[in-house]
Amino acid sequence: MALLTEEDVRRMSNGGTRGPVVVRREEVLTPGAKDYLSAHKVEVVYPEGKSEAHGAGTSPRPAKAGGEKPAARYRTLFGADLYEKPEHMTHLKGNILVFKDHPRIAFRGYIDLLEAEITLAQHAAAGEGYGTLAEELEEVLDFVRRFIRFDVLDENLGEMRLCGYTPGELREYSHYPEKHFGQPHFLIRYTDGPAILGVNKVRTIVRQTELAAYRAFRDADGNVTRDDIILGLNRLSSLMWIMMIKLKAGKYQKG
Repeated sequence: MALLTEEDVRRMSNGGTRGPVVVRREEVLTPGAKDYLSAHKVEVVYPEGKSEAHGAGTSPRPAKAGGEKPAARYRTLFGADLYEKPEHMTHLKGNILVFKDHPRIAFRGYIDLLEAEITLAQHAAAGEGYGTLAEELEEVLDFVRRFIRFDVLDENLGEMRLCGYTPGELREYSHYPEKHFGQPHFLIRYTDGPAILGVNKVRTIVRQTELAAYRAFRDADGNVTRDDIILGLNRLSSLMWIMMIKLKAGKYQKG
């Protein structure tokens, strides 16, 4: 079974200027393709007849021995049944497939990137002798790795405490570092050590991941359906800044 995307029908109709677009029995138009053809008033023909895919939102079922029709292995968000996974699609949850640029898949990609940056920051911290910081980053890594589970299984973040800080304390201490650590806000410089530069890189990736989460979990009105995930990432960004402040203030002992 093949999916005809908007890009496919755009090419087949020469940019919406000619028709008809021929759809074979084993092909299914995606919602974007249907909208494009409708908007450009391009005729669609089915010379082999419409399969269940075009009528009821399912794809043609390959016959088994004896004529028995097997159950579909995958479903899409737009109602098609698939018997093979296209390379340009991936699992959203269970047997539900989405295109690889789906916002929730992009969000999971940022989580993967964030994990990689955390381990690099740990390496830098350990290299400078900041063992305690490396251990705290291990706690952060464990926390970040749970986000995929929160997303796939629709689990709630639950009560949050990172490196001994509550969400309220993370916000307070990151906003008023001079009050709590004797170190005012500062701008990062190339002369700062590898550990602080590494943590700063993690902080920036956390910010990008939070934006990806907003794109993944916002509804049509701009409200978010997973406030817990947004909150968790926002406070994680605060923790990264607190770690940088503590490094700058000499609060982490080497050894």
